[in-house]
Amino acid sequence: MSDLHQTIRELFENSQNIVIVSHIRPDGDCVGSVLGLGMALIEKGKNVQMILRDGVPSSFKHLPGSDLVIRKPNAPYDLSIVVDCSDLIRTGGVLDGARPVLNIDHHITNLNFADINFVEAESAATAAILTKYLQQWGLSITESVARNLATGIISDTLGFRTSNVTPETLRLTANLMDTGIRLDDLYFQALVQRSIDSLNYWGKGINNIQRDGRLIWTTLTMKDRKEAGYTGNDDADFINILSGVQDFDIAVIFVEQSGKRVKVSWRAKAGWNVSQIALQFGGGGHPAAAGAELSGKLEDIQTQVLSATSLILTNQANDNKQERDASSTNGFGDR
Repeated sequence: MSDLHQTIRELFENSQNIVIVSHIRPDGDCVGSVLGLGMALIEKGKNVQMILRDGVPSSFKHLPGSDLVIRKPNAPYDLSIVVDCSDLIRTGGVLDGARPVLNIDHHITNLNFADINFVEAESAATAAILTKYLQQWGLSITESVARNLATGIISDTLGFRTSNVTPETLRLTANLMDTGIRLDDLYFQALVQRSIDSLNYWGKGINNIQRDGRLIWTTLTMKDRKEAGYTGNDDADFINILSGVQDFDIAVIFVEQSGKRVKVSWRAKAGWNVSQIALQFGGGGHPAAAGAELSGKLEDIQTQVLSATSLILTNQANDNKQERDASSTNGFGDR
């Protein structure tokens, strides 16, 4: 066992009161990782506080342990863990600025903000990292733990459809299935089942779609959210619908928040890296999926973000043209 794995194992063994947190506007990997690790530690006899500032979305409240999630710590703890979060700001301040002890993540833009940082950017999901190493860290993967971890993997890979899915991802999921979980049920609840309110919200986003060349975007305002009756402060996964539209390379969605803030999400086809755009605006993520939250007027933020995104498209198109021109005159080109 490597020194780092041994250190993490000893942290779990020697700590009794543990807090686990993740990012605001939690997605499936966030929820699945918090609950998967949390339930494994609880089953080990630890006192665990599982913290999500925005609570558990309705689509994940069927998961084991979801009823135990609270919005901020309410008791002292001797070990703090952040999972599936690239920077401390995205936890929503639930640790009151304290530096966490352990950071477990798979985002390539992770800022290594903890005392101990375990980041595997090549992993398809943070839940996949936990599936791979929990037993090595002295914890067990029971059926309840497996349901949470499988949900995290399914959600972040969009049902094993993202480019970072590897044979290992499928093997890890198969190991989780060996505990007796129903993968079809978890898939349906994470990715297929939708409320009428979320569909109404999607309708607002469809009506607001705009395009410019290979770039497509839409906007969801607070008024849209109110009229649709949607109670979340996210895009109800509409970005994944937008990213599937034909003949576009990059999709962007702007979701207006309270306090003059705007959540921006990017999705890209293979060969593009939108995480670099997100970094420009204080965000992060993966090459094919990234996000940021900005302060200011919606219209101003849209102008800035779309300009930066269009520049990436233009620059790469020019680079590709130069490569084609160079190859056409090299060896077997014009004579």
